[in-house]
Amino acid sequence: MATILALHAHPDDLDILAGGTLKMLADAGHVIVLATATAGEGGSAEFDPAETGRIRQQEAHASAALAGGAYHCLGFPDLGVFNDDLSRRAVTELLRTVRPDVVITGSPADYHPDHEAISLLARDACFAAPVANYRTGHAPALESIPALYFTDAVGGRDREGRKLARDFGVDVGSVFATKQAMLACHLSQEAWVVRQHGINGLGAHMEAWTRSVGADFGVDLAEGFRQYRHTPYPKAPVLQALLGDRVRGA
Repeated sequence: MATILALHAHPDDLDILAGGTLKMLADAGHVIVLATATAGEGGSAEFDPAETGRIRQQEAHASAALAGGAYHCLGFPDLGVFNDDLSRRAVTELLRTVRPDVVITGSPADYHPDHEAISLLARDACFAAPVANYRTGHAPALESIPALYFTDAVGGRDREGRKLARDFGVDVGSVFATKQAMLACHLSQEAWVVRQHGINGLGAHMEAWTRSVGADFGVDLAEGFRQYRHTPYPKAPVLQALLGDRVRGA
């Protein structure tokens, strides 16, 4: 069985972009860990940052449990995620602690600076994790670089509105009810996304996006991914092999 670390910026990002895929991996017996750079403490106009962060971490723990995995928060500040030395060491220590075969992270191009920064941090931490002289904490260095995958960007486009390419889709129709339940755990975000993003109904918005990705791959509901294969990252289709016949377009 494999270990998969899914790392994104805020507590609801993974549910929207990869929740179904993570649920299928857990159902197949693989170990999944969902992690976020921040507690998402900026995502409220009702509560102060500390209370918002506490609420959102509770929601994230509940969502991860529905997926069949554990949740971890790195504790970086919301809108304060940067690809700097201390942050890279913290993400590298997380990888060395979890010891994943596969890392799934956000798109390096996205609408939100935290999304882009955690993507770069995850990419660089995968490279650094096997470097024993790169000291990060108590966890020993990995034996090799884990396979690295990017989710879609939110809306599938960069900041200039250009559509981003993906390598393959994952048919999540069989687990979509769980994906919906995972996102529904994030009750605090219903009012926030109306205020900040003008989105009425986060669950309906997620379903429309998942159906849009599905249409690109000839299924009802799908999630999109791209594998990072630059030297010396693994080129073998590790995640695709774990997902088997659920993969489309690879």
